[in-house]
Amino acid sequence: MAVKVIIERTMDANNQGEVAELLRDLRARAIHQPGYVSGETLFSVDRPGTHLVISTWESLRDWKAWAKDPQRQEIVSRIESLLSAPSKVAVYATTPRAMAEGV
Repeated sequence: MAVKVIIERTMDANNQGEVAELLRDLRARAIHQPGYVSGETLFSVDRPGTHLVISTWESLRDWKAWAKDPQRQEIVSRIESLLSAPSKVAVYATTPRAMAEGV
């Protein structure tokens, strides 16, 4: 049962290019992770400097494994240092059962 991970990040306009580059690096690594299905990055049209990353994973277990990956954590740490507020992460399941099972 698939899960969608939604991450919202807000930064000053002068950091957008560097953050976008780091996000591309994350996606390039994520596509090789077990359970990764797809991902996209959206840029807010009415809130400059706000990016939304939406990724789809085969299971919550797959997402959690990637979230704990040391390479990912290193890149995310670099991203966080460029933000004006901490990232907001939300995980949604395609069915209530997927969240209850944690898979």
